[in-house]
Amino acid sequence: MSIQAGVPMQPKVLYQADQNYIQSMKSLRHHMHSVCRQHVNQIVRVQTIDGQVVTGRILGCDRGLLYLGVQNHHGAGRAFFGSSDEAILTLVLFELLVIVLLS
Repeated sequence: MSIQAGVPMQPKVLYQADQNYIQSMKSLRHHMHSVCRQHVNQIVRVQTIDGQVVTGRILGCDRGLLYLGVQNHHGAGRAFFGSSDEAILTLVLFELLVIVLLS
C-alpha cells in the first residue's frame, strides 16, 4: 500500500447502521433496562438469540448489559467469580430473546 505525501487517506467505512435501526435499538435497550431494573434480585431464565439458556438472579442492568448471578459451577466459563457461591454472568441486552420470571 502506498501513501502519497501530503494527501490524507480517507477511512473506508465497512458498516454503518441505518438511523431507523439505531433508534429501534435505543428503544429496545431502554425497554429492557426498565424490565430488568423492575425485577432486580428475582430469579429468571434467560434465552439468547443463539439458543443459550441460563437461569440466575438479576443483579442489575447497565449500559446495554444484564448482570445475572448464576450458580458458581465449572461450566460458567464466561462468568466473573466473586467471594460467594454465585458467579456474575454478563449478557448483552440486544442478544436476549426471552426472559422468564421464575420466582
